[in-house]
Amino acid sequence: MFFRNLFLYRLAPGARLDPEHLEERLGRLPLGRCGARDLHTRGWVSPAGDGALVRSVHRQVLIALGVEQKLLPASVIRDAAVERAAMVEAQQGHPVGRRQMRDIKDQVTDELLPRAFARRNTTCAWIDPQSGLMAIDAGAPARADAVIEVLRATLDDVPCKLLQTQLGPGAAMTKWVAGDDPPAGFTLDRELELRVPDANKATVRYVRHPLDGDDIRRHIAAGKAVVQLGMTWRERVSFVLTDTLQVKRLDFLEVLERAGESQDEQAAERFDLDFALMAGELSRLLAELLGALGGEKPD
Repeated sequence: MFFRNLFLYRLAPGARLDPEHLEERLGRLPLGRCGARDLHTRGWVSPAGDGALVRSVHRQVLIALGVEQKLLPASVIRDAAVERAAMVEAQQGHPVGRRQMRDIKDQVTDELLPRAFARRNTTCAWIDPQSGLMAIDAGAPARADAVIEVLRATLDDVPCKLLQTQLGPGAAMTKWVAGDDPPAGFTLDRELELRVPDANKATVRYVRHPLDGDDIRRHIAAGKAVVQLGMTWRERVSFVLTDTLQVKRLDFLEVLERAGESQDEQAAERFDLDFALMAGELSRLLAELLGALGGEKPD
């Protein structure tokens, strides 16, 4: 259950995040099945699959948002609508107009929805009540936004905001790549993306490439800034940091080695052990990463 990506949020002081309260409130909006006319439905699911909507281990909290979505491709709707429009044209003796075509598409959609297959996906969020941080395991902003939207509706608009640092990640990474020493405890990996901060957004990517070449420094001197950089923290966790403070492609190097040493635990014990190991590593990693970026930006 190790996270692969992080969108980071600061929870407001005083937000009630104890497991009992969260369990009660999340229980008011569990994930339900899509109705005959629903394109999708959202609600909370059990992160460990045991029925509980909140998993708490060593005062670390895990929740999960489930989304069930009907699989009804736009091409299927379009083809059915074109076929239906041809029949209508033959009956009325003239082509259908734009408004009539929209009505036909709506009608076709309503007819196809009950027969469409549904799929589910789950997005987990880790809450550290002690530090007031929340991290959502999402590869795209839309999935993270969905968790925040449903969480605010569930907890009566719980105040939270995207984490921001005193020193912008893009400016800091550009300095590190240009020749400044990386922060203590971090090493730079052989992955880099540079981009010109203008409307054209000319981009150069390096994959499995040394970062000490003169060509990279020339790109920076020409005005390109680092927008993604591969890094490793204390030889324990590797990741890609972006200029928006998103952490991508997490790889828990040492933790996974330790977790693989014992396979005798029951499923529930194994889940709790993995979550505790992940939360412990991420807590220390994020504390040092935020320190390297000058700490959090005040309100």
